[in-house]
Amino acid sequence: MDFDLTDEQRLLSETLGRFVADRYDFHERPKKMAEGRGYSKAVWDQLAELGVLGLPFAEQDGGFGGGGVETLLVMEALGKGLMVEPYFGAILLAGGALRLAGSPAQKGARLEGIIAGQYLMALAHAEPDGLRHTVDQLRTTAMADGDGWRLTGVKTAVIAGDSADELIVSAATPAGVTLFLVDPQADGVTIVGHPGYDGIRVADVRLHGVAVPANAVLGGLGGGAPILTRLFEEATAALVAEAVGIMADTLNITVDYLKTRSQFGVAIGSFQALQHRAVDMMMQVELARSMAILAALALDMPDEERRLNIAAAKAKVGQAARFVGQQAVQLHGAIGLTLEYKIGHAFKRLTAIDAWLGDADHHLDVIAEAGGLPAIA
Repeated sequence: MDFDLTDEQRLLSETLGRFVADRYDFHERPKKMAEGRGYSKAVWDQLAELGVLGLPFAEQDGGFGGGGVETLLVMEALGKGLMVEPYFGAILLAGGALRLAGSPAQKGARLEGIIAGQYLMALAHAEPDGLRHTVDQLRTTAMADGDGWRLTGVKTAVIAGDSADELIVSAATPAGVTLFLVDPQADGVTIVGHPGYDGIRVADVRLHGVAVPANAVLGGLGGGAPILTRLFEEATAALVAEAVGIMADTLNITVDYLKTRSQFGVAIGSFQALQHRAVDMMMQVELARSMAILAALALDMPDEERRLNIAAAKAKVGQAARFVGQQAVQLHGAIGLTLEYKIGHAFKRLTAIDAWLGDADHHLDVIAEAGGLPAIA
């Protein structure tokens, strides 16, 4: 496998690194979270100007045709900044569903606005009864109604759901799971937004017999399960990259703290036991980074190999994230849990990332059920 970045990829990484370092001060994060959308529209517009919002979309659709490695670089940079802007939810989840399943007309009506940062979509799939790891067992239903459909059900943890211009809703139909484009202002739609424990704004969406036209179907009747399967594999690879960015930043903050915090007249970083713990953190960060690279490259592998390698990456990164977060908090002491300090917020986001799209235990079960990982050539 070739782990070297191209010149374009290296430039992307450096540009985003500078953007996050120069324009995303952690102490401004609460102000961004307090905005009506739960994030900064100004920052979102800046990401659009940088071309980041258009990165995953095909060139013929107005994007830049980025793949798994480019998404890895973006998500790692956003992770380092602990950014609350909904790149993952709006661009990779909802935008990814549109990219994978949208017709030329559906894409043409939306992608220009999405790439410009002027149109926001949200994917409503998870349900409150715990069916979050499945793509084909849904309580939300869509029943035929003349030439259209009526949707009924409840969705939860919809990223940026209360600020979205349009929802993509998964629902069970007689033909199988199907994706529908839904106007959040339509009769029968109730949306309640609230901040998640990691700072990312999410929403609960209730659908009470919501009428949608026939052309609201995304990807064909019964085509939702394979679309969501592929989408969630891409999204999982993106999440592990974000976790690596958070862990790398957490490690740097912790090492700086060990160098400056004094006890018994010396910096606590001079204590060998604490040095060993910092080294253990570094080893977990680098191991997680290698697994994130594997996940990004696995997106181009055959189906089963892709599925299991991404599951392995999510499992290992979840374990590493818990270790790094716990060590960082312990090495900082009480300050690590204060609202004014970045470490506690980073640990919360790492915990949320582990839970999204299946935690470490879930993905270990996936690998065990398959009889282990495929051999790497």
